[in-house]
Amino acid sequence: MMVGVSIVVALPATASAESVLRIGMTAADIPRTLGQPDQGYEGNRFTGVTMYDALTQFDLSSEDKASGIIPDLATEWKVNDDDKTKWIFKLRSGVTFHDGSSFNADAVVWNVEKVLKQDAPQFDPSQVGVTASRMPTLASARKIDDLTVELTTKEPDSFLPINLANLFMASPTKWQKFYDAASGEGKAKTQAAWDAFAKDASGTGPWKMASFTPRERLELVKNDEYWDKARIPKTDRMVLLPMPEANARTAALLSGQVNWVEAPAPDALPEIKQRGFKVYANEQPHVWPWQFSRVEGSPWNDIRVRKAANLCVDREGMKEGLLAGLMVPATGTFEPGHPWRGNPTFQIKYDLAAGQKLMQEAGYGPSKHLAVKVQTSASGSGQMQPVPMNEYLQQALAECYFDVQIDVIEWNTLFTNWRRGAKDPTANGASAINVTYAAMDPFFALVRFFHSSMAPPVSNNWGFINDPRFDELVKKARQTFDPAARDKALAELHAASVDDADFLYVAHDVGPRALSPNVKGLVQPKSWLVNFSSVTVEP
Repeated sequence: MMVGVSIVVALPATASAESVLRIGMTAADIPRTLGQPDQGYEGNRFTGVTMYDALTQFDLSSEDKASGIIPDLATEWKVNDDDKTKWIFKLRSGVTFHDGSSFNADAVVWNVEKVLKQDAPQFDPSQVGVTASRMPTLASARKIDDLTVELTTKEPDSFLPINLANLFMASPTKWQKFYDAASGEGKAKTQAAWDAFAKDASGTGPWKMASFTPRERLELVKNDEYWDKARIPKTDRMVLLPMPEANARTAALLSGQVNWVEAPAPDALPEIKQRGFKVYANEQPHVWPWQFSRVEGSPWNDIRVRKAANLCVDREGMKEGLLAGLMVPATGTFEPGHPWRGNPTFQIKYDLAAGQKLMQEAGYGPSKHLAVKVQTSASGSGQMQPVPMNEYLQQALAECYFDVQIDVIEWNTLFTNWRRGAKDPTANGASAINVTYAAMDPFFALVRFFHSSMAPPVSNNWGFINDPRFDELVKKARQTFDPAARDKALAELHAASVDDADFLYVAHDVGPRALSPNVKGLVQPKSWLVNFSSVTVEP
C-alpha cells in the first residue's frame, strides 16, 4: 500500500489542472513498451493499442456485438485472385508517428522485418515470440508505392487480416536515431537501440509516452494530433500501475489511490458497489482452461481421464460461490449460437457420477488416485483469480480420484513457459498448464493449439497434440476464402476438439473492472481490448 501512497505524491505538479486516469493492472510489471507488448492481451490492451496502431484493428465500439476486424492504418485489403498467398494493403495517408516522421509503406516493411528478417538491422528476437507466433504464415512485405504494400504468406491464409491486428507499427526514424547513437556492433547495437526506444517510444496511436519507470509506472498523455479525430482521448493523462494482487488493487481503488482497477476481488464486490463504484463486465472471447500434455507418459493421454476431469467440475458452483457471478461456464472454446461452435457429441457439464465411472474404467478409484500437476500464475492477463480457481478445481477433482498439485509462478514466466511446451524443463513436471487464451479469431482460438506444426517453439500447442484430423480441418479452413464455408470447417474443428476433450474447459472471463464514480464513458466491448479514448474523469 506504500507504493500507492508514493503514486499520489509522485504525480506531476500540474495534475490538479488535468484529468488523470490511474489504473491498477493485474500485471506484476509494465508490459513491454517497444511496440510488441508481452504479457498477453493485457499487454496489447495497455501498451499496444494505446501508443500504437496496426494495419487492422478490432472494433471496440459496441457492448453488444462481437468485436470484428475493421481498418486501422490500412484502409482496404484484398487477396490476389490468382495467387492467394499475396495480399495488397492500401495505407492511410497523412498519418505521422509521435516523433513527427511519416507513416508509409517503408514503415510497414520495416516493422514486418523487425520480426521476420534475421539479417535486418532492426531484427529483434525478443519481439518474435509474441508476434510471429500470432501470424505464423506471414513471410514478407514489399513496397508497391508509398501507400501500398504487398504481403506474402507461406500458404493461402484467409486469417491474415485478423492476425495483423497484432503487428504494431513503431517509428523506424525514431529507432534509427537510437541505433546511430548506440555503441557496440551487430546484435549488441540493435539491442541497445531497442532498449532506448522502449524508454522513449514512438508509435502512431492515440496516446503518447510521457514517462516510464520499469516495474512501477507508465504515464501516457493524449495525442492531440491523432489521425482519427473521434479517438483523440478525452482524458489528459493515463497512469498504469502494476498491482498483481486482487485485494491490494481493490484497497487502492477504495482508498482513492487509483480510479480504475482490473479484476477486483470478488468478495469485495458488495462493498465496491455500495460505495458507489461502477463494476463493468461483459462476456469476452476468452477461455480459462487447463491445457493437457499429450507427450509420452502423460496421464492425460487416456481420453477417459480427460473427459472425467471435464465432468467433475461444478462450474455454476464456481461462478456463484467463488467468483460472485463474474464468469460464464465454459463447455468449449465457443458456446452454442457461435458460428464456430459446431455440434460436439461430448457434452461438457457437471456429472460427478459419470466422471467417477470413467475414472474407475481407467483404473482409478478411492484407493488409487491419479497424481497430476498444473502450472499456473498468481495473477496476469485474463487469468481471473487463478490461485483460488485452481484450488477449487483441486478440491473438485479430488472427488474423481485426482490428486492435484498446483505449481504457482509469475505470470510473464508462465506465459514464456507456455511457448516452450510440456517437454521443456520449465514445465517443472506439470502435465497441464493454466494459461487463458483469446478466441477472437480462428488462429488464436483453435489453430495454434490443435495443428501439429504449432508445437513449441513455433506457437502454443503446449501439449504437442498431433492429430491428422485436426491438421486437415485447419488446412481446409485456412484455405477457404468463402466466409460461410470457412465457418463450417472451423465448426467441425471445434466440435472435434471438444469430443476429444483436449482441454479442461472451465470458464469464460467477463473482464470485470471497477471504476470510481467520476470515471465515465467506458464502453465495455466483447473483447480483451478497451478503447480508453472515450473515457472521461470528472473533477
